[in-house]
Amino acid sequence: MTEQVLPQRLSVVSVAGAMLAVAVVSATVGGLTALAIGPVYPDVLRAVGQPRGATALGASVQRVAVQVLPSVVKLEVTLGPLFSAGSGIVLSADGLILTNDHVVTNPLPVRGASGEPTKLVTLADGRVAPFTVVGSDPFSDIAVVRAKDVSGLTPIRIGSSSHLVVGQSVVAVGAPLGLAGTVTTGIISALHRPVSTASNTPGEVDAVLDAIQTDAAINPGNSGGALVDSSGALIGVNSASATTGGDYVNGPGGSIGLGFAIPVEQALRVADQLVATGKATHATLGFEVVSDTPPRGARVVAVDPRGPAAAAGLPVGAVITEVDDRVVAEADDLLAALQSKTPGDALVLTFVDASGQVRATTITLGTA
Repeated sequence: MTEQVLPQRLSVVSVAGAMLAVAVVSATVGGLTALAIGPVYPDVLRAVGQPRGATALGASVQRVAVQVLPSVVKLEVTLGPLFSAGSGIVLSADGLILTNDHVVTNPLPVRGASGEPTKLVTLADGRVAPFTVVGSDPFSDIAVVRAKDVSGLTPIRIGSSSHLVVGQSVVAVGAPLGLAGTVTTGIISALHRPVSTASNTPGEVDAVLDAIQTDAAINPGNSGGALVDSSGALIGVNSASATTGGDYVNGPGGSIGLGFAIPVEQALRVADQLVATGKATHATLGFEVVSDTPPRGARVVAVDPRGPAAAAGLPVGAVITEVDDRVVAEADDLLAALQSKTPGDALVLTFVDASGQVRATTITLGTA
C-alpha cells in the first residue's frame, strides 16, 4: 500500500527573525505509518544520574498522571486508507468528550475522498466505541462528541485559568502520534498569546486563540488533550504548536517547546452551548480590522452602521492600541481578546484617531 500523507494546516509567523510554522496538532496520515522509537545517547543518559529534587518532582507528576490519565481519550477518524488522530477530555461518566473542532470536523480534506468516515474513541481502559459529534465551533476550535453506549467514565476535574502565572508547572496529557496515554511536563511560558490557526484550505474558518503557551511537548495527535496544573485540574485544551520545519506535503516538524492551549473557561463556555443547542454564539464589535503598518495596533477599515462600534462612535481609520488593560499590537491581539468575552459584555477600547489624538470609548458587545 502506498503511503499518502495528508497536509497539515499551517501558518507561518515570524518570531525574532526566525520562521516558525504554527500547526493545529491532530495527526493526519494515510496508509501505513511506521514510528521508530529508540534510545537517544543512551550512554550519556546513564552517566547523568538523578539530579537533586528529581524524586519529589517525579512523584508530583506521577500523582497528576494517575489522576488525569483515566480522563483523557484517543479519537480516530478513518476513511479508507486515510487516518486522522487526536485526543479528547472526558466531561461526563456517560460519554461526553471535549476536543478540538479540527480533530473531528473534516480532518481528512483530501480531494476525491468519498464516503462516511469511521469515528472511534479509545478509552483509557482500552475500550473502543464509536462516537458522534454533538456540536463543533470552528471560531473557537472547540467541539463536543459523545461516545456511544459507554458508562463509568472518569470526568476530568475542572480548574481555572484566571490565576495562572508564567513559570507555573503544567502537565500535558494526550495521544501524540496516536500514542495514547502520553504525559509530558513543562511550564507556562506565556499567557494570552494570540495564535492564528490559519490555513490555505478553501472553506475552512481560521480561529485566533487566546492561548496559554507552554514548553510541555505538544505534537501532532495532542490536539484536544488536557493541559492540567500541578493538582491535576484542567486549565486548558491543547490545540496547536510551533515548529521550525514541515510543509503541506510532509506535515510539521516535532515539538520545539512552543505549544498552545485554549483556556478552560473559554473552552467550557463554548462546550456548554454546543451541548445545549448544538451551536455557539460569539461576541462581536461590529467592525473589521487589519494590523497597522508599522505594527502599532489594529486599524479599523470598516464599521457596520448597525453594530456596537458604530453606536459607540468608533471611526473608520482608528488604530486600536488597547482593549481594557491588554495591549493591542496587531489585529490578532484584538481578536484573541474577544475569545474571553460574551455578548453583552462591555469593554474599553483605547485608540488613536486620524488626527493623532488618543481617545477611549466603551463598547457593549453584540452577537455574531
